[in-house]
Amino acid sequence: MAKKIIRRRNIKSTKEHIKKTRTTATKQILKRKEKFKYKLILEGVGVGALTGSVVSLYRFAFHKVEAARTLMVDAAGQKFLVALMGIGLVLFMLIVSSGVTKREKIAGGSGIPQVEAELKGQMNANWLQVIIAKFIGSLLAIGAGLSLGSEGPSVQLGAMTGKGVSKISRGLRTEERMLITCGSGAGLAAAFGAPLAGVVFTLEEMHKNFSQEVLLTTMAAAITADCIAAYIFGMEPIFEFTVSEGLPLDRIWMVVLLGVAIGLFGILYTKATFVTQEVFAELNPKLKQVVIPFVMIIALAMLVPEALGSGSSLIEPVANETMPAKLILGLLVIKFITSTISFGTGLPGGTFLPMLVLGALAGGFFSEALSPLVGYEESYIQYFVILGMAGYFSAIVRAPITGIILICEMTGTFSNLLSLSMVSMVSYMAADLLKSPPLYEALTDRMINGFKAKKPSGRNKILLESEVYCGSMMEGQPLSEIRLPEGCLVVSILRDSQEIVPNGTTVIEAGDKLTVLCNENLVMRTQYELEQKCKTMFNR
Repeated sequence: MAKKIIRRRNIKSTKEHIKKTRTTATKQILKRKEKFKYKLILEGVGVGALTGSVVSLYRFAFHKVEAARTLMVDAAGQKFLVALMGIGLVLFMLIVSSGVTKREKIAGGSGIPQVEAELKGQMNANWLQVIIAKFIGSLLAIGAGLSLGSEGPSVQLGAMTGKGVSKISRGLRTEERMLITCGSGAGLAAAFGAPLAGVVFTLEEMHKNFSQEVLLTTMAAAITADCIAAYIFGMEPIFEFTVSEGLPLDRIWMVVLLGVAIGLFGILYTKATFVTQEVFAELNPKLKQVVIPFVMIIALAMLVPEALGSGSSLIEPVANETMPAKLILGLLVIKFITSTISFGTGLPGGTFLPMLVLGALAGGFFSEALSPLVGYEESYIQYFVILGMAGYFSAIVRAPITGIILICEMTGTFSNLLSLSMVSMVSYMAADLLKSPPLYEALTDRMINGFKAKKPSGRNKILLESEVYCGSMMEGQPLSEIRLPEGCLVVSILRDSQEIVPNGTTVIEAGDKLTVLCNENLVMRTQYELEQKCKTMFNR
């Protein structure tokens, strides 16, 4: 009897010890995560400061090369010798930019798909080489006159700055991915003076995770980067025209009509981009990166110099009603063709700003063409210019919240949220219903499958987080049913601020946040499975 009592006490004591050990371990995990969160915020501030400095320098150089090109074109029209010098300079810039791209392939193109591939574990770029190559190559390509923008390079410069900070501080791979993310947001914030848009863009497009750690770290980086950019360039919005009042409610039907039209136009742009890429992929690199763009630039300089470069200088004249409808339509067609050709070359430069220019031109033409038919004041053209930009961005990138906030910050007013939200939603739905893929996601997949880059070895381990949405496949199911790729393990579940160490029988509830440990080379597959099973509505 005494032995049984002693045995029961030992078993009880062992159970209490195990429970106490598990409780202590859970507290230690939570404490480590809390410290890690504040460490990431401080690192985000550091990444933001560095990114703000790098991107501000790039932004300053971008404005200088565009201004120098404009002066050169104006002078070339009056002096033959200057024209010859300009032709030689354009050829030299294209050759050097092509050489830089050939040496560092990851620095070519927009930069946003490359960052997305890095976050998915499908690419492992040399951060310093990419920063140097992107900085020089994109300035030369844009300075030569290609219809490319500064925002994609700014995002990639910020992402590589974040990666550099992680490499120098010897951070974990999970920490590196977080700093790449916040560097991306800081790059966009410094490029456009839009910190909120930078934060939302990384959450909505890059990281696709609204966790507290991502939000706070990216906010710290974006705000810091914007402070540095604002100190250098001032606090004024990017666009000098402002739309202080909202569109009258009796004209809202026109917003819906514009949303449908701009959504269809966005589908056309996406398809044209893919077709151009496929055609150019078969061409000799020197032909597509030097000869074709050289001929295009010289023709534009002689016939339509306004269409050279990113085209950002066209937005304000359209909004200020200084262009007739025929001229707007002509510039819209020309910029559409030159933008797709410029991106098809593979030379460094973004599609973001040319996309906004096309949206502004489309909105301006819509307003000018419709005003005589429905009898409203032509002063409303400013509304449709900003609506065109937001709608076009939403239809192509499929990130409507980013588009709405970006346009609000760039115009310095939030008085048009209703119409901006409506046109973004309608254009998004039009593109989505017709099965047009989001541009950057499709470009990322094509790039991953298209050329060989240094791939992660798979030996590094990465922590991923995923929330479980209400109505998803995994809601109410045991953890054993999640069936992630081999090499992945759900190591914890955060439920109502309480950490749970799960096992196969643990039932997953809506609102749970899963932490998954996986091999670096399985990040893309694991994210896809989590998206399908934890975030997609499921009909039972």
